[in-house]
Amino acid sequence: MVKTDGKGGSKPGKAARRVGPLGASPSHLMHRALQLALDIYAEECGADGLTQRQFAVLEAASLKAGLTQTELVRMTGIDRSTLADLVTRMTAKGLLERERSTLDARAKAVRLSPEGAARLEAARPQVEAADKRILSLLPKGQREVFLTQLAELAAAADAAPDAAKAQAKAEKKALKLAEKEARKVEKAARKADRPAKVKRPKLKVVGADPER
Repeated sequence: MVKTDGKGGSKPGKAARRVGPLGASPSHLMHRALQLALDIYAEECGADGLTQRQFAVLEAASLKAGLTQTELVRMTGIDRSTLADLVTRMTAKGLLERERSTLDARAKAVRLSPEGAARLEAARPQVEAADKRILSLLPKGQREVFLTQLAELAAAADAAPDAAKAQAKAEKKALKLAEKEARKVEKAARKADRPAKVKRPKLKVVGADPER
């Protein structure tokens, strides 16, 4: 349960004791923190409110009309398959509108619908209240550092796909070079195993009569 200050707000509790291996596991602690953040978000936005992912998609769509799926993935951090399903459902609900991409005639882009814009505007104060509640659980002197660290982790997540592609490309190049070198070694080995050609000297007949 989140501690309150008696005025309806939250206040930082005492530093939690880290007991056992889970207490020193960043992945476990981040999962626990995420659960808390989503619970607070749900309390502020209500059962009929936008989900956190829906809010992120609408917020991204509000910044630029005609976003492609690739741009939405980059801006929200939601994986491609999940985002495709999310956009389909949000379009069916009238929160988004599909249109032909101006950059790629084969691709579909999305824009914020009037209904989506209205829902986004109504949700912003609720999301802001949730964010304030989450930060209020930390001492004031640690909040900016906390946000900076979260931003660094998010940046690392954004860079991960490009880093993976670069690594795969480097590994593929290294494999090709290794295969090329192996072929050279094999060719040299086959050449070394061949018997050396013996040159036979030409015999000259000494004193032979050219007329005979």
